[in-house]
Amino acid sequence: MPQAKSSGQQPVQHSAQLAEVQTGTNLLALRAQLSRAEKEARRAPTPLPVRAVRPAPVKPQREVELVGVATDDFSLSRAHARLRDAVYDGRYHLCPHAIGHARAEGFLEHDIINVLLCGRVRAVYPEDRRWLVHGFFEACGVALPLHVVVQDHRDGQLDIVTAFVPKHPHHIISRARLAVMLRYDDEQIRARTSTPGSKAGSRGRGRWKRS
Repeated sequence: MPQAKSSGQQPVQHSAQLAEVQTGTNLLALRAQLSRAEKEARRAPTPLPVRAVRPAPVKPQREVELVGVATDDFSLSRAHARLRDAVYDGRYHLCPHAIGHARAEGFLEHDIINVLLCGRVRAVYPEDRRWLVHGFFEACGVALPLHVVVQDHRDGQLDIVTAFVPKHPHHIISRARLAVMLRYDDEQIRARTSTPGSKAGSRGRGRWKRS
């Protein structure tokens, strides 16, 4: 009987030894993984600290010019949604100013409508209920900037007040400048001519020609 009891304890001791060996092996493997991870972390380059990008300060004169002009995302997205709906429904009217500039500067009504659909509203003039839309049109394989000024009426009708090729495409026109442009714009503009002999790429001394 004592011999049978001792024989029953041997499997228990053997299993306990196996468990200790497995535990030790797992600990060694874990230590090896930790050491490898520490070496890789030491070898990896230290990332440079991210510097906060500060927006460029706006000049005081520019702040005065942008009084009465909304450029926040909410106003621009809302205006663009209303603009698309009106164009899709055909609730727009092309004013003589836009037709005169189109004939003088080489773009068509199709280009104006394409800017309204695919362009981007850059500024909203709440007091005048006008929007400045920026886009591009193609002429001789070259993409040229095109600005379109739209007036929104309370009944949902849109007036395409004017369209023109801007000298500074990314410059937002002030409310006062836009009013002066529309007040003194000549509706009889038909073509623009330049003196012969001007070099390519230079500003030609052209003049507006009336028909």
